[in-house]
Amino acid sequence: MANPWLDWWTDKASLLNQATFPRLLLAMLLGCVIGTERQWRQRAAGLRTNALVCFGAAAFVDLGSTVGGPNTTNVIAYVISGVGFLGAGAIMKEGGSIRGLNTAATLWCSAAVGACAGAGELFDAVFMTAVLITINLALRPLSRSIDRRSAQAVSTAGIYRLAIVSERQNEQTISTLVVRSLARRALALRELRTEENDEAGEVTLEALVEAETRNKALIDDLARELKLNSSVLSVEWSPATLEPD
Repeated sequence: MANPWLDWWTDKASLLNQATFPRLLLAMLLGCVIGTERQWRQRAAGLRTNALVCFGAAAFVDLGSTVGGPNTTNVIAYVISGVGFLGAGAIMKEGGSIRGLNTAATLWCSAAVGACAGAGELFDAVFMTAVLITINLALRPLSRSIDRRSAQAVSTAGIYRLAIVSERQNEQTISTLVVRSLARRALALRELRTEENDEAGEVTLEALVEAETRNKALIDDLARELKLNSSVLSVEWSPATLEPD
């Protein structure tokens, strides 16, 4: 005789035969695994947060499949948008830098793991957890190495601003001259702006150029070549810095 205590709160199957419990349990365990790495890194969203996000996503997807049938795409879409708002709270702006993007992305992926578990794709959930942990652990040294190399490249590069004055009708000619002169040298044009002086009938072309290394002789040579053109009234240059993207 079946135990009535296992059937009194469900009208579909006994508690021991329901798939909800192993799904939610696995989601909670996988969320703990993801959160442990975040907690070890002393991030704002750590063990409990990731476990709750993963568990909650699994619970919503499982409930949607139980109540609404096999079509649970709407529930999954709402879970994604809801976790997106939660992740936005982990992103902080400090001066010109932004922190917490990786933490927010990890929360988003934790929800994906929970959604897979809640949908019954248990192997996919375990696989996603393994990949997520690998990304946060293995790619961390690589990203730091890339940052160091990028910082070194920026520190050794030479950024210069040239101001070329000419008459207004010669603006296009001077622009072409600047581009051709840069093409013959190891210089890259980062920005080209125009400022008009209506009273004098002149125009100033400001060119922001970048050299692989700091090389004032190269910029002096460029300025001398531009001054030789009869359409150029004056050329001045000065060191500059790049604005953050």
